[in-house]
Amino acid sequence: MPKYPTYPTLYDECKTISISNLKQWKFLTVGEFKSGIISWSRNGEVNSRISISVSINPFNPHIKLDYLCNEIPITYIVYLASIPSNLGKGVIWYFVCPQTGKHCRKLYLVDTYFYHRSAFRYCMYDKQTKSHKSRNIYKLFDRLFSSDGAYEKIYSKHFKKKYRGKPTKRYLKLLKQAEASVGISELELLLLN
Repeated sequence: MPKYPTYPTLYDECKTISISNLKQWKFLTVGEFKSGIISWSRNGEVNSRISISVSINPFNPHIKLDYLCNEIPITYIVYLASIPSNLGKGVIWYFVCPQTGKHCRKLYLVDTYFYHRSAFRYCMYDKQTKSHKSRNIYKLFDRLFSSDGAYEKIYSKHFKKKYRGKPTKRYLKLLKQAEASVGISELELLLLN
């Protein structure tokens, strides 16, 4: 008897706030207070937005999120934590999840609040919903079609194959990708059936 489908919520389709985006937008400058609006769009049309305020003071760094969810106004604070970089330059910022207390670099909006992914049950990544057989098929097709892109890049107009008489790292990497599709054997194709 087949398993009934559950249609889980996919993390790949959720709205997210990430530390890397905040850093890119220059929200994580120490000693400053910044505010703005984050918006998400689909097919060029904005479908949701939230107001965000970031306070990076040395004693209590946090972000304040303010948005509407199902016509209900929601406002709460997510604290930030930092650790010194292992390179000795600067710090690495993390969110402290209001639900789990875990440090994370990305928060997901699944139901009403932005939390760490472990706060939600029955959520999966898109790849987890695929069967093992279909994952192997996708891997095989990736190997086949990545070689086309590699050949296009190698033979593009201004591509440098050598620098000072030695092959470049990028050229060697693209050659490896191009040769990967040649190495697909009949046995691999038969195992997919």
